[in-house]
Formats: sequence, C-alpha cells, structure tokens
Amino acid sequence: MNTTRILAGATVIMTVSSVVAGAAMAQLTQASKVFADGFGGAKVGMTVKKAQSATGTRLVSLSGAPIESKGCFYVKPEKVPTGVEFMLTDGLISRVDVVKNTKIQTVSGAKIGDTETRIKSFYPGQITVTPHKYIKGGHYLTFTPKESKYKNYRIVFETDGKRVTQYRAGRLPEVENVERCG
Repeated sequence: MNTTRILAGATVIMTVSSVVAGAAMAQLTQASKVFADGFGGAKVGMTVKKAQSATGTRLVSLSGAPIESKGCFYVKPEKVPTGVEFMLTDGLISRVDVVKNTKIQTVSGAKIGDTETRIKSFYPGQITVTPHKYIKGGHYLTFTPKESKYKNYRIVFETDGKRVTQYRAGRLPEVENVERCG
C-alpha cells in the first residue's frame, strides 16, 4: 500500500515497508544515546509499558519481580542492547545504568573506557569529582546539566582513577545511589 503526500511542491510516496522501517529506528540499539533523562526513547518517569511502546523493545525484570511491582528493582532490554539496565522506582523509570557496554554513548559521546580527562572535556565546568566509595583511587565524575529543565538530573561516571568503568543517568536522588536500589 502506498501513501502519496504533497510536501512543498514535491510528491512523496511512502510505502508501508518504509513506515515500518521508520518505526524500527525507534528501537533501542547500540547506536541509541544516553541523555540525562533517559536512553533513546525510554525516558525517566515512564512506565515500562510506555517505554516498551516508545522504543519497540521488550524490557524484562532482572530479579524476576513483576514489572508492576512497587519499590525499587531493575529491568533490561530482553535482547539488545546488552549491558544497559533501567532502575524502576514504584513502577516508573528513575535511572539508566550502562554497566558493561563500551559502545553505548551519551549524547555528548562519553562511554565506558573513556579517560577522566576526556569526560571532563565533554562537559567543561560541569563535572564534580568525588572519591569512589569502593575503588581506591577511583572517582565519581558527576555531570550537572546547565539547562533548568534538567536541574534534577545527573550523569554519574564511575572510574578506576583513570578510565570510566560504568555510568548512570537519571533523576535525583536515585542517580546518586551507589548501591543501586540499596
């Protein structure tokens, strides 16, 4: 089935397959970006059902807890991308953790494996450095966005003192929880 639309004097013919391909682009992939308020189309404040609908990606519980559960627990994409987990607080996404995937980047290009210097160069004047709670010589590099709409959001990069080992993005206070749900 073709749909014809006239745009600025040009005729555009869209097929059903091109519309389906466009929908597939919304799925979470290795190319999806981490923002202070989410990952790809999955945003902080969404329910799992809404995030699945927005991304075309099924999310499954890490602990086996029902997705509708209250309290704090994690879900992850059923298949890809791996190494990305979403914290749920009372049924809503509150943060995203990138724990093992060296390809997933922030919108600025930061990723696991980057040096502390590189992270600071992506966010000049917006990084606070604090000692890591468990890794001697390690740090938390906390990015605080300047935009007022993101005043309650952060991206926290964990390092071994030299390179990023994992990172997380989301709302306060959950994004600052070192022990995840603990």
